Amino acid sequence: MTGQQWRATALAFVAGALERAGIIDGERFRPTMELAWPRIVTGFAIMSKQTADLAMVGAAVGTAGTAGLAFALGYWQIVTLLGLGVAGGTVTLVSQNYGGEATDRASVAVNQSVVLATALAVPIALLFVAVPGPLIALLGAGPDALVHGRIYLVYVAPAVVFELLNLIASRTYTGVGDTFTEMVARAGGAVLNVALSGLLIFGFGLGAAGAAIGTTLASGFVTVVLAWGMLGRSYGRLGMEPSPVPITRSGPWLEPTLLRQLIEISLPEIGRRLAQGAVVFPLLWIAASFGPVVVTALEVGRRVRALINSVNWGLSLAASSLVGQHLGAGEEAEAGAYGAAIIRLSTVIYAVAGALVVVFARPIAGLFVSDPAAVTQAAVFVAVGAVSSVGYGLDGAAAGALLGAGDTRWPFVASLLGRYAFALPAAALGLVTPLAVGGLYLALFLETAVPGGINYWLFHSGRWKAVSRRYRPSSEPG
Repeated sequence: MTGQQWRATALAFVAGALERAGIIDGERFRPTMELAWPRIVTGFAIMSKQTADLAMVGAAVGTAGTAGLAFALGYWQIVTLLGLGVAGGTVTLVSQNYGGEATDRASVAVNQSVVLATALAVPIALLFVAVPGPLIALLGAGPDALVHGRIYLVYVAPAVVFELLNLIASRTYTGVGDTFTEMVARAGGAVLNVALSGLLIFGFGLGAAGAAIGTTLASGFVTVVLAWGMLGRSYGRLGMEPSPVPITRSGPWLEPTLLRQLIEISLPEIGRRLAQGAVVFPLLWIAASFGPVVVTALEVGRRVRALINSVNWGLSLAASSLVGQHLGAGEEAEAGAYGAAIIRLSTVIYAVAGALVVVFARPIAGLFVSDPAAVTQAAVFVAVGAVSSVGYGLDGAAAGALLGAGDTRWPFVASLLGRYAFALPAAALGLVTPLAVGGLYLALFLETAVPGGINYWLFHSGRWKAVSRRYRPSSEPG
């Protein structure tokens, strides 16, 4: 049996088992996984870069280095989440217009996304260069951690522009149903990132600076590779495809209707993503009151949870793309069936992955820290992060389906409630009650479970179908 035949047999077996369990039928499982698995690899590649940097800096520098990186990576996470918010509007407009065979309109939507992403990225990059020290100090970093965090922000600043453009390109490919091309580019960039960072950290002794330079160079490489296809150019025999909705160099670079729709969809999604990311700052500040070991342990738990959440990079985007394309074609019932099935599938996968990580929490923690007390503390955060990832699975799939319809306002509210009305107060309890570090454990759970439950309810309410009608190609005046 050839490798291709083995994969087909394995896929058919899994599809049959899931269909018998009532999770997702085989006819929907196949297109879902065709879209999702390259995105899962892509997400793992993206999230593994900072995780690998944290582990390597920890091995080379120690707890002060990992604590400094934890503070700096909080800001980098904001960059990524901001980009995901803008790109959320991109995938909605691209998938619905491409599904409705309005490819020219989809191309113009991509142009608007590039302009908006660049306008947001440049000021952030300049901010990282201008005031890195105050940004890190704001989170309560000690003197040693402050040095490493400040250095990282300065050297990673150029990558801000690269990362936002990479996310626009990735979401464009996802919107047209091609997740293989972006996977190859992103996975190649992740391998290059680890290789460069390792060389600079261990070979040249550059510590946090080496990690940041590796990220910047690798991100720039991915931008060049994706830009080639986004301009409609062929990749030859690499198996990658040029975008069927390429950037049109002749413009229009400002198209008022599409730009307004992009901003209208993206603003709540940006808010949802930033609410998801900004909560780390007060959490880090609270963790800092318990010392650098707890700061490191919290970041290790969050990084491991982020790796588990790579599944959402595939299933959430598959939900957005498939729901959006069927809505664009006027098939509301099929769009709903796909969304419900992907939500069930995501929840099951996250439950299994979380259980496996809980079992191996201590050896996983040992990859980042070596001191026995630090390993013990980090292992608890790894286990809590794994349990809380199930909420991420529910949240990501449901929000992805809503995003495909252009319904982004209430998921934003759900994110705010979960993180700021529930998670933060729980963490703060640890400062004034015997709960202590346990408040942070509770916060990690609530910040995913509450938005997940709300978005699940929003999807099953069905109101997103009416919202989607405003953004379909047929909504354009003729």
